[in-house]
Amino acid sequence: MSEETLILMNRIDELHTAHPTWGYRTLTKIIRRDDNIQVNRKRIQRLMRIMGVYTIYPKPNLSKRYHAQYIRPYLLRNLPIQRPDQVWGVDITYIRMKKGFMYLFIIIDWYSRKIVDYELSSTLEKSFVLTCLARAFKTRTPEIINSDQGSHFTNESYIHLLETHNIRISMDGKGQALDNVRTERFFRTLKYDLIYINEFESPRQLRKALTAYINEYNTYRPHSSIGDLCPEVLYHGPHLHIAS
Repeated sequence: MSEETLILMNRIDELHTAHPTWGYRTLTKIIRRDDNIQVNRKRIQRLMRIMGVYTIYPKPNLSKRYHAQYIRPYLLRNLPIQRPDQVWGVDITYIRMKKGFMYLFIIIDWYSRKIVDYELSSTLEKSFVLTCLARAFKTRTPEIINSDQGSHFTNESYIHLLETHNIRISMDGKGQALDNVRTERFFRTLKYDLIYINEFESPRQLRKALTAYINEYNTYRPHSSIGDLCPEVLYHGPHLHIAS
């Protein structure tokens, strides 16, 4: 992959992180104007697909679907989130490096905001999602897992894994920008706090930094959305009621 392509992909990631509602047409105009790169819309659209980047809203499809028969309804509308492991959210994001990129999959507990587990991959093959989930299920399982309607979640292997563990499956509705807002907020915070201010040389270096960041995020950093507690305290400690 050329250096110019990586520059474009990183710029798309920055713009999408700051403005997740902007589609490829708007991104093309901004890049042409601000970065003086004469790129066409089809190339931006193709790179967004490679990155797994999808405009949140408005658009006809929230994410690329694999098989319609594996789509499940959104179960969380008006549901009070009152305890740990009631709902986990899962999602994937593009992570840039000095020379290349990786994909990050995370599991977040909606009640406590704790990052339950994560996995890095150099490709968008679905196996890294299943590996991370299977590892997390060895210690705890949620009542519900919520995802978008992307191909990593609308396939037989994903559905079978969750059903085997008696987990109810929830998926964001079309064009619903706030259905998976907790994971979107974490990705944004992670990128501004860690990814954009560093140039990671290798997957090993990136993994080490992510582990340290997530540990601090879970155990030290106060979160205003949960009464300035740390996610780990709320996840394992007294189950105080936090309004969802």
